[in-house]
Amino acid sequence: MIRSFSSAALMGMILTACAEGIPPYSNPPAFADAQIAHDADGRCYGRVVTPALIQTVTDQVMVQPPEVLSDGTVTAPAAFRTVTRQEIVRERREVEFEAVCPADMTPEFIASLQRALTVRGYYSGSITGILDSRTRRAIQAFQGQAGMTSHLLDIRTARELGLIERTAAELGLATVGEN
Repeated sequence: MIRSFSSAALMGMILTACAEGIPPYSNPPAFADAQIAHDADGRCYGRVVTPALIQTVTDQVMVQPPEVLSDGTVTAPAAFRTVTRQEIVRERREVEFEAVCPADMTPEFIASLQRALTVRGYYSGSITGILDSRTRRAIQAFQGQAGMTSHLLDIRTARELGLIERTAAELGLATVGEN
C-alpha cells in the first residue's frame, strides 16, 4: 500500500512526535537555513541581496537645429533622434544582519512569533507553530517598515516583538562598569 502525505500532514506528524517525547527532527531541511551563516560564538547571520534598480530613460536629442530666417520664419524644423538608455537608480546591495538561529525556531517560538505578528496586524492565519510561507511573508512585511527586505527573522525584530530579551543598551541602561 502506498501512502501520500502533504507537507502540512507530515509537519503535523513531526510535531505530534515531538509532543510524545520523540526527539524533534534534528536536521532541518537545507532551505531552512540556506541564507544563514554561523560564527564561532554561535550567533547566526542572515544575508539579503537586493538587486540593482534599473530604469529605462528615453530622451529626444536634437541632431540638427531649425533653420530660421531673420524675421522668425522657420524654413526647416529641427531634427531629433530618440535615444534610449539604461540608468541605475539604486546599486545592488548586500546586507548582513544578526538573525535568529534556525535551531531556536522551535514550534513554540514560531507560535509566539505568529501571535506577536497577529496582534500587530501582519499575520492572519492560524497559530500553527510552523514557519510557513504565510508566516515568512508576515515577517518580511513587518521588517519592511524598517527597510529590511528579508523573511529571515532579524534579531532586532525578535527583540522588538518581545520574543527574546533586549540588551541593556536597547533598554537605555548602563552596563556593569559604566558610570
